[in-house]
Amino acid sequence: MTRKIELGPWFKPALRALAAMRRLRGTRLDPFGAAHVRRTERALIVEYEATITEVCRNLDERGHGPAVDIASLPDTVRGYEEIKMASVARYRARSAELVGRLSSTRERTAADSAASRDPR
Repeated sequence: MTRKIELGPWFKPALRALAAMRRLRGTRLDPFGAAHVRRTERALIVEYEATITEVCRNLDERGHGPAVDIASLPDTVRGYEEIKMASVARYRARSAELVGRLSSTRERTAADSAASRDPR
């Protein structure tokens, strides 16, 4: 597109109607809320909150780096439709990788702690 589309004053009622419809976002009456991308976006919020809760619950000094990487993962989800869904797939794979790394770090810390307490 080489130039902006010019909408005259005749289009103001349509813009007002769209602005009023923002109250429908997230409700059963949301005309776009049932789309696969929107459902995935809502599921990602729940997944991210659960992941961050788990990370915070088990955070220690050694897990700081992976925790910061996990916290910044939502920045990788961008784009529209297919591009966003591909970003979501990369987000989920990277999240699983980082959570695994954080878990292994936590297990090593626990093993090191147990070994330092063992009198043998």
